[in-house]
This record gives sequence, structure tokens and C-alpha cells, in this order.
Amino acid sequence: MKKNIATRKAPAAIGPYSQGVLAGHLIFTSGQLPLDPETGDMVGHDITLQTRQVLRNVQAVLEEAGSGMEKVLKTTVFLSDMANFAKMNEVYKEFFMEDYPARSAFQVARLPKDALVEIEVIAAV
Repeated sequence: MKKNIATRKAPAAIGPYSQGVLAGHLIFTSGQLPLDPETGDMVGHDITLQTRQVLRNVQAVLEEAGSGMEKVLKTTVFLSDMANFAKMNEVYKEFFMEDYPARSAFQVARLPKDALVEIEVIAAV
């Protein structure tokens, strides 16, 4: 059974995809960008502000599905520049405590809307 997740507390999808999908006891979020959910505008021009907004957006999608950051099993982080990894990691630690989820991180050639970071997660419900 599959259920699409949508919340106004996270940015609306900018293409033909869902903010998240609930399947069984798992939720899969789409990659979240550093967009303000109310305006759709990019938040900040530095990795710290953008990472914080991305993770707030992830959190909003998870909460809409009845989950939360403490139930995240795996994250995938996409960075426009791996030189931003340490600063991203500092903000990341604000949202994930002990018993961290598994994680992959990649530098990519370009992200939608020229964001500096995009993060997707898989979480338990």
C-alpha cells in the first residue's frame, strides 16, 4: 500500500513528484531544497542557512506522515561543493542526535534552483 504525503509546512513539489511517500512502515522523502514553504524562495546564500532550512523541510514532511527526525534510518546528502561538508555537518548535528542514521554524501555538478544542498531521507513510521 502506498500513500502520498503532502504538507504546506514544506515547499510544494516543483515537478511531477510527491514530497514523500508512505509505504508500509517506511516513509521516503523526496530531496528537499532550501526553499521557504510559504514563499517558495531560496533561503540564504550560505550552506549553514540552507542546510537548516532543508532539514526543517524534511522534518515537516516526516511529521505529516506521523514520523520524526528520531526515526530517520538513512539520509542522502547532495552538495554542490564538498568544501561545504563540515559546515553542513555542524547543522546536521542539530537535527540528529546519538544513534545517527546511516548516511551517504555526494558532490554533484548542480542542484535544482542552484541550491547548495539537497537532502532526502528514509524513516520509520
